[in-house]
Amino acid sequence: MDFDAGLRLGVRERFSLIDAVPGEDDPSLAVEVMSGLSSAARSLPCRFFYDDVGSALFEEICTLPEYYLTRCERRILERHAADLGSFFPGEIKLIELGSGSAEKTRLVIDALLARQKGLHFVPIDIARHALEESGEALLADYPRLIVDAIAGEYTSALDRLSLPLDDAHLILWLGSSIGNLDRLEAMRFLERIVTTMSSQDRMLIGVDLRKGRARLERAYDDSQGVTARFNKNLLTRINRELGADFQLEQFGFRVHYDEESGSVESRLVSLIDQEVFVRELDTSFRFSRDEPIHTEDSYKYSFDEIDELARGSGMSCEERWIDSEGLFSLNLFAPL
Repeated sequence: MDFDAGLRLGVRERFSLIDAVPGEDDPSLAVEVMSGLSSAARSLPCRFFYDDVGSALFEEICTLPEYYLTRCERRILERHAADLGSFFPGEIKLIELGSGSAEKTRLVIDALLARQKGLHFVPIDIARHALEESGEALLADYPRLIVDAIAGEYTSALDRLSLPLDDAHLILWLGSSIGNLDRLEAMRFLERIVTTMSSQDRMLIGVDLRKGRARLERAYDDSQGVTARFNKNLLTRINRELGADFQLEQFGFRVHYDEESGSVESRLVSLIDQEVFVRELDTSFRFSRDEPIHTEDSYKYSFDEIDELARGSGMSCEERWIDSEGLFSLNLFAPL
């Protein structure tokens, strides 16, 4: 589409949405359930949290008083989004991993549209419905915006993404989503991204910082129980999609911050001795009382660890911004 012509079109004509085809790096829910629940240390991948209900619950989590991450990141963007343009000589194309509702992204969009005539935005998210809703809302509010959305896992979506060398790209990865990968996985993922980037591209990464156990555990086990419902919704999804008979009231939710690894570990815990049948797998899984199912890690970083992550992936941390309390950081990575 010719960009100038595209900006004169209506909302629908400025919006496209394609589905990324899952690759070998993106096993299905059935495969992951069989593998994770058959292992000695039970686990389920957090990437399956985000069906429509899970995505809505996560948006609710982001508004909770204990969940400081979203507020801190938003405050940083409010103060520094306009600074991003100084790292680019000309116009920028915006790409976002895990865009969700794109509420914080609006601060970046505002800043970029203040310096260029229009903006091409490529949001990537596993939740197709969230992309449809956020895309239409953005286009209604920003007549100088074009949105080409990709629905799918990061790895398969990246296969559909091309970064033309003639364009400058700003890749957003906000919300400390990088913390869901262990440190080696995070480095390898960034290595994959940097191979697609040119010297003029940049990546802005939200990274939560190491801090005291009490604050972290409150953030991931809130007093209203929203995060617990978010985790239990994974069992609801398995019931719905794979014909399982998980009884949600027979599972509790617990978190623990491991200071050595810097990870907040989330688990669903069987409250009784029980057996769960998964019809699509034709398999039963026995759980003992107090047996955990690991659902998520949320790794926290020191500044030195962030710099090491950048170097190990073939980038440097060109700029870093933190909130006034020193809880959260936004880091601008540039290819070496």
